[in-house]
Amino acid sequence: MRTMSDLTEREILALAIGAEEEDGRIYADFAERLRETYPDSAKIFTDMSQEEDEHRRSLMDMYAAKFGQHIPLIRRQDVRGFAVHKPVWAMPVLGIDAVRNTARQMELESSRFYRAAASRSTDVAIRKLLGDLAAVEEGHERRAGDIEEKRLSGGKREAEDDDARRRFVLQVVQPGLVGLMDGSVSTLAPVFAAAFATHQSVNAFLVGLAASIGAGISMGFAEALSDDGKISGRGAPIIRGVITGAMTTLGGIGHTLPYLIHDFWTATAVACVVVVVELAAISWIRWRYMDSNLVTAAIQVMFGGALVLACGVLIGSS
Repeated sequence: MRTMSDLTEREILALAIGAEEEDGRIYADFAERLRETYPDSAKIFTDMSQEEDEHRRSLMDMYAAKFGQHIPLIRRQDVRGFAVHKPVWAMPVLGIDAVRNTARQMELESSRFYRAAASRSTDVAIRKLLGDLAAVEEGHERRAGDIEEKRLSGGKREAEDDDARRRFVLQVVQPGLVGLMDGSVSTLAPVFAAAFATHQSVNAFLVGLAASIGAGISMGFAEALSDDGKISGRGAPIIRGVITGAMTTLGGIGHTLPYLIHDFWTATAVACVVVVVELAAISWIRWRYMDSNLVTAAIQVMFGGALVLACGVLIGSS
C-alpha cells in the first residue's frame, strides 16, 4: 500500500477520477434506496451524483490533455490514509439522517484529499483544478443546504423526518420494547422462586439464565413469524426477531447476573435494585417513544413487575 507522497501527478489524477466515479455511484445508490420512502431526498442525491460526474469529466479532460488516454486503475483502498466506503448494497438499513451524515463525511474527505493533492502538484493547471475542486467540496454543505431548500421546501423535510421517526419506532423501538418488557417481567417469577426455594445463588442464576435465553429464542421466533412487514411497514421480520430476542434475553439477564454473587441476601438485594432500574428504563422508553404519560407508565410497569416478583417470592417460600 502506497502513501500520497509516493504518487505522481498522473497517479493522483487517476486516483481522483476513480474516487469521483465511486462517490457518484454511491450517491446514485442512495437515491435509489431512498426513492420509494423519501422521494424528495432521493432527488437531492441524484443532484449530487450528477455533480460528481461533472467533477469526473473535468478530471478526465485534464488527464487526457496531460498524460493521454489510458487511465491506470488506482483505488482509494490502495492508498494509505483513505477511508474505505462500503457499497450501499452491503450497508445495513440506514435512516435518512445517517445517509445525510455519510454524504457530508464523504464530501469532507474529498476536500481534504484535493487540498493535499493540490499542495503536491507542480503543474499550474493541475494545481488550479485540484484547488478548485477542493473549494467546491468544502462548499458542498452550503450547496447541499441550497438543494435541500429547493427540493424539501414546504415542510417536506419535516415530513420526511417525522416519517423516519415513525419507522424507527415501528421497526426498532416497538419490537425491542416488547422483548425488554417480556424478558424483564416474565423471568422475575422463576428467578426469585428458585432463589427463595433454595437460598442458593447458583441455583437462581442457572434458572434465570435458562429462562432468559429460552424466552429470547421463543420471543425472537414469535416476532419473526408474526408478520412479514410488507403491509404493516414493520420492517424485515428477521431483523425484528433478532431485536426482540436480544432484548428479551437482555431483560432477563439483568436481574440474573447479580446471583453470581455467592452471598444469597447480597445477591438478592442487588437483583432487586437491578429490577427497579429495568422497570424504570421500560417506563422511560414508553414515555420517550410511545407517547405515554411518564407517571402513568411508571405506575403500570412498576405495579406489574411488583406483582410478578411477589408471586415468585411467595411460590419459592412456600
